[in-house]
Amino acid sequence: MWGWVPYEDDPRQGKDRPVLLVGVQDGELLGLMLTSKDHDRDGEQEARWGRHWMDVGTGAWDRERRPSEVRLDRLIRLAPSAVRREGAALDRATFDRVVAGARKHHTLG
Repeated sequence: MWGWVPYEDDPRQGKDRPVLLVGVQDGELLGLMLTSKDHDRDGEQEARWGRHWMDVGTGAWDRERRPSEVRLDRLIRLAPSAVRREGAALDRATFDRVVAGARKHHTLG
């Protein structure tokens, strides 16, 4: 799905971006943000800052079908009304791998 995601350094600002839904809690959608930016080259630096990424491949969430990564350590809570548009689904094996990686950073039902 796509929704408005606040910036970490200034939650009053943000941008519309793809989000991988991983659960629901207390009426809110739980998601992890997707990006087409490649963090493999700066993975060590990202980890030092507490940011952890996983490759998820390509999908219809990106019009150009660029390879994407999901951020595992930042759980985004969205009201169902914040969903701007639906994107695409990951294959089950990749989704399960993402959820397992996110569980290292969060409690996901």
